[in-house]
Amino acid sequence: MLDFMKQLWFRDPNESALYINEVAMRMRAGILLFIPLYMGFTLLDVVYSSSWVVDGNTAVDTYDTDWDGNILYTVEAVKRTYEYSVQTALLLYGLFEMLAGMFVFSARFSPTIILCTYLARNIPPVWKPLVPKRFAWSIGVTLMTICLVFFNPETFASWINNLWGSQLLSETEQFIPYWIPVSMVWVCIGFMWLEATFGYCVGCKVHALLVWMGIIKEECYDCNNIDWDEIARKHKAKQALKESNASDSMKQH
Repeated sequence: MLDFMKQLWFRDPNESALYINEVAMRMRAGILLFIPLYMGFTLLDVVYSSSWVVDGNTAVDTYDTDWDGNILYTVEAVKRTYEYSVQTALLLYGLFEMLAGMFVFSARFSPTIILCTYLARNIPPVWKPLVPKRFAWSIGVTLMTICLVFFNPETFASWINNLWGSQLLSETEQFIPYWIPVSMVWVCIGFMWLEATFGYCVGCKVHALLVWMGIIKEECYDCNNIDWDEIARKHKAKQALKESNASDSMKQH
């Protein structure tokens, strides 16, 4: 058990260039996909549904009609209030998961990493470098942070105003346009769905592009991770196949 907790999804926790098991990582992406899905449904309810609650049991006929002949009723309606403690807790947990997976020490405290490593124990591992994953998870941290601010504008504005020493942000109004978190939550869902189902890491591709452009200076981990034994094995198998085909051809003649 101690070896399991030490190793987790890392090929070797003592390597200078860390590699993680992509099989377990994709399982984890599928589990954490629940968080942006829940946020998406929450935002749809908040942004696109009515902010009024009408009690149909209190509807009373006024015995009057409007200009279009529609019967008018009086009803009791209350303004909807929103409480985001559950959403905030989920987002904070998602932030913890994103940050915990970036380092060997903190990975031991991630329930999803432990669970997915255990579930993938009998599946041949696929080793991928951790650095591009860190970059991808940092994008997730940014998106979750913006959603946290959207759900808690008063708290965030109070922190900024106290830190700045002036009324920089309004503490009574939402200062983030609704389309920003609505758009980003679907981006997050798309990224995690591609990762979980197809193993396609958009953040990793962006990281590779930035490395190619020279914006990020990073060594080529794939170049340093060449499996020469596997290459030799494939070469021998190919040579044996050629010799076998040549032998069959000679026998036919």
